[in-house]
Amino acid sequence: MTAYSLWVMEFAAVPNYPQSGLIYGMHNQGTRKLPYCYIVIKGQGQLAMVDVGYNHKAHGEVLANTYGVRGWHPPREVLGEIGITPEDISNIFITHAHFDHMGNIEDFPNATFYLQERELSKWVWTMSLPRRFRWLMLGIDPADIMRAVDLARQGRLVCVDGDRENVLAGVDLHAAFDTHTWGSMYVTVRNDLATNSESSWVFCGDLAYTQENLRGHDPKDPEYIPIGFAMGSQFNLIMKTEEMVKSVGGDITHVVPPHEERLKDLFPSRITKAGLRITELALAEGEKSQVR
Repeated sequence: MTAYSLWVMEFAAVPNYPQSGLIYGMHNQGTRKLPYCYIVIKGQGQLAMVDVGYNHKAHGEVLANTYGVRGWHPPREVLGEIGITPEDISNIFITHAHFDHMGNIEDFPNATFYLQERELSKWVWTMSLPRRFRWLMLGIDPADIMRAVDLARQGRLVCVDGDRENVLAGVDLHAAFDTHTWGSMYVTVRNDLATNSESSWVFCGDLAYTQENLRGHDPKDPEYIPIGFAMGSQFNLIMKTEEMVKSVGGDITHVVPPHEERLKDLFPSRITKAGLRITELALAEGEKSQVR
């Protein structure tokens, strides 16, 4: 049984991102493409997403230009490639509050958002610090934080405190505190709906950027190498990497870093007319492939 169809949807990219920002210690080792993507989860009468990207306007545009992001496309165009609209999405799981993951809340008017309470409260605290602490706000659009607070006013925000199982059938949230950010989390989909699943997927946000973070440089001699940037502890990050890998029975191909371009080498994919990649991880029963 395959309960959910799972897609990785590219909406923009950084054509030349320094490898040292992705893999700890890879200084002066060149660049690689860094796709910006979100995840779509469809099945069991549900349409959900992991993260929502950003909106290319106001400070979101400023941050995107700072990081060299190119080729942004709105969710309506991107999701339309698999026959859905932003209004169809009912549940959204935000892995962390960086602009490229939480910067497009307003395009999903019917969704309930799930975010770790620690992630929201610590960014509000960080915003209150004197200007000399502004480095801590790298990658954060303060307007995104305020939009998340407004979701609470609307009754569309669920602040999660730690792990939570079965937010949807077979979909679990796992806290990863003081790693990439204050209150990061990752999402597990048990795609056979079993408690002891043999078909689990992990969507890790920015707890991993690349395959090297999960297996090192030599697949025959695997090791965990953390990402190049963490607000918290690299030790915490490595321990969460072990947790994620164990949860999929050691199959690192089922730990999905949405910024990893080489997913195309592991799973069926296609390039849209806009030049964006759709990667198809799994198909629910009766779902037609969107990869042509």
